[in-house]
Amino acid sequence: MSVTDLSQELSTELVGNTVFDYGNRALMLQCGSTAEVLAWVDALREAALPGVLDIVPAARTVLVKLDSPRLQGVIRHRLRKMRVTAGGEAPPGRGADVVIDVVYDGPDLAEVADRTGLTAAEVIEAHAGRLWRVGFSGFAPGFAYLVDGDPRLRVPRRSEPRTSVPAGSVALAGEFSAIYPRQSPGGWQLIGHTDAVLWDLDRPNPALLTQGMWVRFRAV
Repeated sequence: MSVTDLSQELSTELVGNTVFDYGNRALMLQCGSTAEVLAWVDALREAALPGVLDIVPAARTVLVKLDSPRLQGVIRHRLRKMRVTAGGEAPPGRGADVVIDVVYDGPDLAEVADRTGLTAAEVIEAHAGRLWRVGFSGFAPGFAYLVDGDPRLRVPRRSEPRTSVPAGSVALAGEFSAIYPRQSPGGWQLIGHTDAVLWDLDRPNPALLTQGMWVRFRAV
């Protein structure tokens, strides 16, 4: 599809999403939630717009990298016209792409239970009871931010971060769950640990968890 054809293909409704120029070879799309980010990433990949080199999701933004400044205005206009509906939890019958075994023995499990009004057993059941989706990656190689979990598990970060969190620690913070791929400082609430290897340069894809995957935790 040429740039001219693309500019004539604008038939969807204007939804008022915010798009900013990011230099002269990229656009930044602002979203209201990580669920919206995931929906936009899916829609952009399916649309396969010409001249788009990369699509980079974050917690509330999507960066669209372009191969030429001449496409910026056309793609910006296209983004402002696209209609995208944010999803939520996994659709019925959807299986996990990855199952991660977890020993729920984290030092913050009791605090999470206290903050949520659940028992420790109920926290474990809530964490392992539904699929999570990889929203985006960051902080460290292999560190994936998982969303769409049980909303009862939303807890704040610790007031005082730890100077050292063991590799494999399974944690909660805000709307997210995550696994620390290596020993590092961290302020998330630790509820368990896993032996799963999150980052391995000897694998064809070093990251175990990549954007868009559905993940299930299994208590062992």
